[in-house]
Amino acid sequence: MNKLSIKKIILAHVIATMSFSAMSQATSASSKVMASRITEERAYFDPKDLTSSYVSWGVNPNNPSSINLLDAWKRFKKRKEIVVAVVDTGIDRDHPFLEKNIFVEDGKVDSGNFGVDFSKDKKEKGAPTDNHGHGTHVSGIIKSIYPDVKILALKYYNPNASGVDNLNSTVEALKYAVDHNVDVINYSGGGPEAASEELKVLKEAERKGILVVAAAGNEESNIDDKKKAYFPASYGLKNIITVTAHDEDLKILSSSNYGRTTVDIFAPGYRIKSSLQNGRTGYLTGTSQATAFVTGVVALIKAEFPQLSTEKIKEIIKASARKEITMEGKCITGGRLDAGSALALAAQMTGESAAQRQLANLDNNDKPKEGKIIYRIAN
Repeated sequence: MNKLSIKKIILAHVIATMSFSAMSQATSASSKVMASRITEERAYFDPKDLTSSYVSWGVNPNNPSSINLLDAWKRFKKRKEIVVAVVDTGIDRDHPFLEKNIFVEDGKVDSGNFGVDFSKDKKEKGAPTDNHGHGTHVSGIIKSIYPDVKILALKYYNPNASGVDNLNSTVEALKYAVDHNVDVINYSGGGPEAASEELKVLKEAERKGILVVAAAGNEESNIDDKKKAYFPASYGLKNIITVTAHDEDLKILSSSNYGRTTVDIFAPGYRIKSSLQNGRTGYLTGTSQATAFVTGVVALIKAEFPQLSTEKIKEIIKASARKEITMEGKCITGGRLDAGSALALAAQMTGESAAQRQLANLDNNDKPKEGKIIYRIAN
């Protein structure tokens, strides 16, 4: 093999792996030139979007407490369309930040077809209108992390329905997502009582390799204690990533649940700016918001590395967490979400280089209050 062929192989390897450490160690002149080019390469998405009026400090590259998203964007190359099912309060179809990301199984997105409404006494099944704001807010966070994400809005919540009715609606929404083989399910709700039908559906998601990102909850509790468990986060399935919330000082929110052995990771959750219904933006606080950050990074990983298994992606999210003293003993990883490190680790791994159920968020007051949605009654 001649020297020219060897150089071509080296260059191809550098481009494929995007390994900055490999570039710094390269000794050939051609490798050094390629390293310079890759360092200067533009991010896959526009970095200006990380400081737009629709997004939060959690993605701002100038904020040291953010998730290091710009580094992830610089590494990212899209290979697969990713559909995230957001099981929540619906979505604002006409929101300028979200209108291009809405996904439907059949037909075109329009006023009568922009997701599925499973809530009690729904008016139109294909129109999951968000009258609460939570689902639109969560969807906006996911989009802020992965701008190309496709969002399947599955509405379960009716404030006037009974706990049993809202629980049944949730199970129907989860079953729809699993039956239609979505890539990721974002489930920013939960409660202290397990439900056999819910567990059955989530086990089917596990069998199919569908990741479920779930909120740890806002009960100020250690959910390692079985008496204080929070479901679905506490089901302990291999496909569930359980998320709790931190603020800009990298401290756990006073309202957030935690657990050394049951909660996987921290993510931003205090006064998170995102989209709200009726075309607005606003702030919400809680583990719902933190959950959406993790979902966004999971979607990025799956879009670039679709060959990775559910368990591998969960392992990547945990192994790439940035350790913090303030988080030690509060979750399995003792750390927080780091999008850049997660994408880099994914490249390495692939060889490329009826009680209460509430939305796990708070309102936007200076002293946040728990925002509970009751949808299950105790047996």
